[in-house]
Amino acid sequence: MSEQSTDLRETVRQRYAAAAVKVTEGATACCGPEPVEVDEDFGSPLYAADDRDALPAAAVAASLGCGNPTAVAELRAGERVLDLGSGGGIDVLLSARRVGPSGRAYGLDMTDEMLQLALSNAEKAGATNVEFLKGTIEAIPLPANTIDVVISNCVINLSTDKPAVFAETFRVLKPGGRIGVSDVVADDTLTPAQRGERGDHAGCIAGALSFAEYREGLRAAGFADIEITPTHAVADGMHSAIVRALKPVAADTRSEVTESADACCGVNTCCTPAETSADPALTVAEAKSASGCGCRN
Repeated sequence: MSEQSTDLRETVRQRYAAAAVKVTEGATACCGPEPVEVDEDFGSPLYAADDRDALPAAAVAASLGCGNPTAVAELRAGERVLDLGSGGGIDVLLSARRVGPSGRAYGLDMTDEMLQLALSNAEKAGATNVEFLKGTIEAIPLPANTIDVVISNCVINLSTDKPAVFAETFRVLKPGGRIGVSDVVADDTLTPAQRGERGDHAGCIAGALSFAEYREGLRAAGFADIEITPTHAVADGMHSAIVRALKPVAADTRSEVTESADACCGVNTCCTPAETSADPALTVAEAKSASGCGCRN
């Protein structure tokens, strides 16, 4: 990663860490947390009142997205959902409600303060089918072919390596899996310099792809049936948009289960209290048995 990219990532991390701290500190005040954004183009106003009312106030207050991906991802009971850049957890908690107890919702974030806030919100919501992971969206800490739906809310534009994000998203999705993403997208006529004139990188503007660039990035990663639909303007020539795409069923599945870096004998974090099967269709014991693992306990 270049020095400029590292600096941009740190700027993004600091911005969202500060937002999490503001919400956390506000939660202890007499009147509860205040939203960290007041711009009507971003944040909690983009969610239905029924959704907001069903969640902890701190999860709603920490919403910084440009849409509501859970409203367009058509989540179904039993599905496994991954939210890229999950922040305070609003989309993870909404997803968990939609997929039900037989499903699971994962949130991935690189900011410790946001992860702590999300865990607190999950506990307040009584959500038992959620899991929050620390990491970057360019290197997702999950096995390949294990996720049904990937969602994200105005986070992909913050990445300095979007091809890696698209490739990683494709990798973790099961064949036939899909994405339902809200993101900021620029008119094709705007140059990167012109996008930068309309807002900074951490504010979700300067790093946005154009419509053509977004389509090409998804196509290069292997996605099909790509749809990018603008919903509302967030700056001159810049739009919040709904992005949908599919991982083809015929996608290369030479390794139906690709183990994560810390997996052995079909099990993640093998022989620890946190071990899980690398293949969600198998129990830990079944995965060990199938792989001939010597530690069957």
